[in-house]
Amino acid sequence: MHAVETTQPVTRVDAWATHTAHCQAHYQIVAEAEPDVLCRILNFFALQFLTPSQVTVTRADGLLNVDIVMDGLSWHRAQVIGEKIRNLISVCTLHLWPADAVGAQALLAAAQ
Repeated sequence: MHAVETTQPVTRVDAWATHTAHCQAHYQIVAEAEPDVLCRILNFFALQFLTPSQVTVTRADGLLNVDIVMDGLSWHRAQVIGEKIRNLISVCTLHLWPADAVGAQALLAAAQ
């Protein structure tokens, strides 16, 4: 056996938005509480070789409330991943906002 050194992964270049700055994206997802839904959601990040900085999941009334914070994405890539998650049959709602959006979370909470 040998130790494997882990380093901070290199930020992956977004081929469709090469000149855009990276941001921190917040995903708020409500999905049916099915055994595989969390894996299917997180797989969209794994396929891009991305690891979320924070994942919080709670289950209530047959639904999962999933909050994901992802660093190092262009806003375009964050939106593409969000649309793919939104298209999952088990996903009821998905809200996405950049961390630097002033009051975005407060506006989102007021809209619900």
